[in-house]
Amino acid sequence: MEKLDIPQGTLDLMILTILSREPVHGYGISQRLAALSRGEFQVNPGSLFPSLYRLEQDGKLKAEWQPTENNRRAKYYRLTAAGKRQLEQHRERWNRATFAVTCVLEGA
Repeated sequence: MEKLDIPQGTLDLMILTILSREPVHGYGISQRLAALSRGEFQVNPGSLFPSLYRLEQDGKLKAEWQPTENNRRAKYYRLTAAGKRQLEQHRERWNRATFAVTCVLEGA
């Protein structure tokens, strides 16, 4: 079975959600996304890192270099207060959108 494409506009929501739990480096974010989606979503670095950069530039994430579990240096990302607010806004919109789609699909 082929992998699902990440629905447009949801990558930021998933990144912010993963980082709401703990600071993680880029590779760790992609691994967690794959694990939490049970392998359905695979994000490539060409999509992930521009999103991380943009979120950092917009003040939603803060990043700092730290050693990894393998004793290499990696940029660890964490949410800022603005990132937490953005996450709540994204979640609210996502819940409204999925509810509306479900209503259409079920004819309710």
